[in-house]
Amino acid sequence: MTAVVVSLAAFVVLLIAAFIFVGWRDRKRLSSHEDSAAARDAASAQARHAAERHGAQGEVWRSGQIPN
Repeated sequence: MTAVVVSLAAFVVLLIAAFIFVGWRDRKRLSSHEDSAAARDAASAQARHAAERHGAQGEVWRSGQIPN
């Protein structure tokens, strides 16, 4: 029984260490210029979509229709 508990504890410790190492490694990785440009493009597209949706909802409310 003790061997099972020790083995399970060792496995959990190794699993936690692996998660910590991968997180540390990924934070150290540098992003490229293309990644930041793609993130800016995605953010602007999302903002544009939200503005269009907001404008469309305003049109529905002004015309007296109830949106679904």
